Amino acid sequence: MDSVDLQVLKSACDWMKAGHRVVLVTVVKTWGSAPRPIGALTAIRDDGMLEGSVSGGCIEDDMILRVRNKDLVKDKPVTTQYGVSAEEASRFGLPCGGTLELVLEPLTAESGLDKLLAHVERHELVKRTLDMKTGRATIEPAVNSDQLAIEGEKFITVHGPRWRLLIIGAGQLSKYLAQMGQALDYNIIVCDPREEYTEGWDVPGVEIKRGMPDDVVTELNLDGHSAVVTLTHDPKLDDMALLEALKSPAFYVGAIGSKKNNDARRVRLADFDLSKDEIARLRGPVGLKIGSKTPPEIAIAILAEMTAVKNDVELPQTIEKPKATVAGCAVTT
Repeated sequence: MDSVDLQVLKSACDWMKAGHRVVLVTVVKTWGSAPRPIGALTAIRDDGMLEGSVSGGCIEDDMILRVRNKDLVKDKPVTTQYGVSAEEASRFGLPCGGTLELVLEPLTAESGLDKLLAHVERHELVKRTLDMKTGRATIEPAVNSDQLAIEGEKFITVHGPRWRLLIIGAGQLSKYLAQMGQALDYNIIVCDPREEYTEGWDVPGVEIKRGMPDDVVTELNLDGHSAVVTLTHDPKLDDMALLEALKSPAFYVGAIGSKKNNDARRVRLADFDLSKDEIARLRGPVGLKIGSKTPPEIAIAILAEMTAVKNDVELPQTIEKPKATVAGCAVTT
């Protein structure tokens, strides 16, 4: 789940502990254009305080008013729709006649929100099953293939990090990439067998592995929700990870370094048991061409490219700026 929805759960738990009535709102289905994806959360307190969003604001305004009047939802979870008619879609600011179906859940001790939040904060992927008749929820481990669903009287939601990012190297750039990756709800693993790098690692919530990169990639059993980025500039480490990662279903595999260095890397990789198609999956130089110079800028470029690939957005080739010449010598600009 993304950081916005994690904050919704935290606020809902805090409000309940303070004695407030809280309604948890989940986007179940959308038609047409919708401002928030399926699974997005909003929590509304009995005095109208709100955390999260399901629309541009008009739907929230209506729900806040109904919560204050105690007529949005009673004692048990219910479903509701906004924007069914063109008139209602316009009223609630849903573009292109969009429609939202929501589950409205009055939270109680049987909602299991504390337990759910504990699992999510430990970066565990879990499935929450809500009994719509009783309001009682159960929590159990989930797998990446699990999806939000309504099955009869059971409302199933999936929470926790659905994406993994393995970073090879524990240097300065890796720290920025790890921190920004966490904000995008990646479960971050950093691999570096060099003690002088891992001993100074200080990013909380990141799993450190000190094994050899190829062994770590194999151990993690990468799937289509996994990304690998090599950042050591040491072929003995980066190439070891790439040899295994490029054969895996990982959706993104990237390597730091110049175009010249990555061309040479592709030649080296071809000497091993990798096909041309597998080598072609390598994104190197890694990241979008946005003129990045500093470690934070490079981290942004990497995550921007990862996001585009994850969301199946075609990336146009960036045209390099021409190089200026001064007194017959090339000068980069």
